Amino acid sequence: MGTAPLPPGQRLAKGWPVSHYGPVPKFRPDRWNLQVFGATATGDKYAWTFDEVSELPGITIETDLHCASGPTTTGHEFFGIPAAAILGLAPPAPQVTHVMAWAEYGYSANLRLSDFTSGRTLLATHHNGEPLTVEHGFPLRLVVPHLYGYKGPKWLRAIEYMTADRRGFWEERGFHNLADPWKEQRHSYQEEWHSGPGTSASPSGTARTRTSDPS
Repeated sequence: MGTAPLPPGQRLAKGWPVSHYGPVPKFRPDRWNLQVFGATATGDKYAWTFDEVSELPGITIETDLHCASGPTTTGHEFFGIPAAAILGLAPPAPQVTHVMAWAEYGYSANLRLSDFTSGRTLLATHHNGEPLTVEHGFPLRLVVPHLYGYKGPKWLRAIEYMTADRRGFWEERGFHNLADPWKEQRHSYQEEWHSGPGTSASPSGTARTRTSDPS
């Protein structure tokens, strides 16, 4: 059996290196929840506890992961909640076109709604049959296999529905707004002139801490 081709410019890396900057958040189950807010169909804000999230039906996917800095790791098996299922639990308004995935310490990543609802996009709880390690995003990590890794934040805490696009953490710092590894969309200077959105601010209004590298 042959090896699947890598996206252009990628190199095969061994194992699953831990990549983040800043502190690993301490998990406090009594304080933790997953929220959905923004342009919901009802105007309401939704929230689920850790136990409630753990009870949601899940699926398993097998995938490679591609870091925008070049490494690709293979042979990953993730189990978690299909991201598309969130739309059934917390319906978006009809005019929603994008989402912002928010993680601990205000880290964020923007996605087109079609990327978020892809059949292989997961809110992952397990990796290779075991709960995620803290370093790899426990208790919840967004996995978007068809995009570079910076679109899949560790330590996921909220999904914001948006009626217009705006840049997340790495996108504000020079990374491509769309992040398709097969098109080598690594840097914002590769975007069409004036085609990207403006800047964004944390919903809490607090300063951001860099908590995940673009991998």
